[in-house]
Formats: sequence, structure tokens, C-alpha cells
Amino acid sequence: MRTAIILLAICILAASCNNNQPTTENTNNITFSEQELSIINSEDSVLYVLVVGNKEDSLILRNSSRDFTDEELNSEYVQRLAEKMITTVQDPSQDGVGIAAPQVGLNIRMIAVMRFDKENHPFEAYANPYILRYEGNVVEGPEGCLSVPGYRGVVPRRDTVVMQYFDVQKKENVIDTVAGFSAIIFQHETDHLDGILYTDRAVEVTEKSREQEKK
Repeated sequence: MRTAIILLAICILAASCNNNQPTTENTNNITFSEQELSIINSEDSVLYVLVVGNKEDSLILRNSSRDFTDEELNSEYVQRLAEKMITTVQDPSQDGVGIAAPQVGLNIRMIAVMRFDKENHPFEAYANPYILRYEGNVVEGPEGCLSVPGYRGVVPRRDTVVMQYFDVQKKENVIDTVAGFSAIIFQHETDHLDGILYTDRAVEVTEKSREQEKK
């Protein structure tokens, strides 16, 4: 009997101690791998951009990307990755108008897009982006890609899309109708998240001229 009372007291004390533990961020659904964290937490503000000519890079570029969990969306890692992607795409060595996470080695659904449809053409980062609807007309226009250097193609795209995404800056889910060149960029970058390159959709692909390489 005495032993039973002692064991009961120990159990009550243990439960009490656990209840008094300070709360910490729930990481049960934060599933970044060590490799992913090494990229996100890299001291380099400009990240390495993968290219299709490299076999290991191509495996990542051709893979489908997973969604961020709700816990990940509210962690500091998402904002950190967004900042690095925007810095990378704007760097003179790249000078692009959009970039997707697979292009920096991460098969996670995040893109950064230059919003030509907004004042001052800001770069904005979006997590878990999906195209809800294609609208408008099909137009054929020139496209290039940071991961396919030296080439340019003509690609048919819709000129309007309805997007759903998590706005990293505002930290809220958004449904956004995007038209014009920004709509083309959204389609190009979300393709990356499904392992699709613009060359898969192009009606024509040619090598860049020296003049085009300077642009």
C-alpha cells in the first residue's frame, strides 16, 4: 500500500512538472531536412542557382515540390528563404524577373515574382502558390530561365490567371487575379514547382545571341 502511494505521488509530481514546462514553438510539423536548413540558413545572401546542364541539379529541377505546413509558414525560416530568393534573383549575376525554390535547391512551394502589374514593380515572395483558373487569351511570347542559361524560347501562355498563395510579407492567404507579363511569370515559376521547365511548353527554343546574353 505504501509503495502504491509513493508511486502515485511520483506520477502526480511528474505530471505537474511537465505542465509547468515553458512552452516552445511546435516543431512537430516543421520537417525541413538538414540539407534544406543549410540552404535557408546559409550565410550567403545570394544562393547558387541550379542549372539543367548539371545532372544533380537536374534531378531537383525535375522533381515536384511539397507544400509548407502551417507551422512552417509561421516560422522564421519562410521569411529568411523569401529574402534570400529575392536577393538572388535581383543580383546582377542573375538579373531575373522570377525564381522558384527548386532553382536554389529546395523542392518546396515558394516563388518570388516581379510584379509588373504593381507600382514600382516590386519583388514579392509567395508560399504554396497554385493556379486556380486560367483566363483570358493564349499568347505566345519569349521566355528565358536562370536554370537554362544560353537559351530562349517562345512559349504559349494565358494572359490572365487566378492565383491562390500565402503572402510571405503580409502573412495571409490571398486569392489574386493577375494579368499581363506578371501572369506569364507566375505560370513560369509555378511550373518549376511541378518539375516543368519552359522548354517543355515552348513551340521554339533557340540559343541566345550575344546581344540577348547582355539583357
